[in-house]
Amino acid sequence: MVLSREREVWVLDLPGFGDSDLPEHVKDADTLAPFVAQILKQTFPKTLIDLIGFSFGGMTAGLMAASHPELLATLVLVGVPGLGLMVEKLPLRGMHDTMTDAERRSIHRHNLNAMMLSDTSIVTNEVIDMQIANVARDRMRRRRIAHTDVLSQVQSQWQCPVHGVWGAQDALYKNTLERVPKVLSSLTSFHVVPEAGHWVQFEKPPAFHLAIEKIL
Repeated sequence: MVLSREREVWVLDLPGFGDSDLPEHVKDADTLAPFVAQILKQTFPKTLIDLIGFSFGGMTAGLMAASHPELLATLVLVGVPGLGLMVEKLPLRGMHDTMTDAERRSIHRHNLNAMMLSDTSIVTNEVIDMQIANVARDRMRRRRIAHTDVLSQVQSQWQCPVHGVWGAQDALYKNTLERVPKVLSSLTSFHVVPEAGHWVQFEKPPAFHLAIEKIL
């Protein structure tokens, strides 16, 4: 999640994903959202913020915006799940303990290409290193509501402008991307970045930044 207040940009270490501990009894975005709301209240008292949430973080932000609309001036959802439109299954590969480091890196490369990025040339050794570090810090392994339509069900509770930004080749929304603004009928705007996959802000930074500048 990225938080913007005036010209300041704050990046939230999402509990359970970065260096912050996973709160007790938190299993998914719905039970994580109250903790994010508490963080924002303490960090930005009496100040409305612009909140950008990507993927799982965006789903968490959307749920929080429904239960705590008083916190936000603007919400930007980037490639979020929870719309009931995601593909049933991606061709991801698993790992086992007997694999060598080279075999594990090969699996990470495959999974990044299958889910996150549309341009295979972007998956360098540095990107694989980053992915290995990120996966190791992910403490929320099961996501029970990502494939549901939980966000579309709560959108009537949003009170601030809500915008959507997606990569045109988002693997999670293959053949369903055009339905996003229909399902999220409350969106103020819907931006599609050409030649970008799910990780749109990493794959096409200039185009993504331009879309965000128009929104904010």
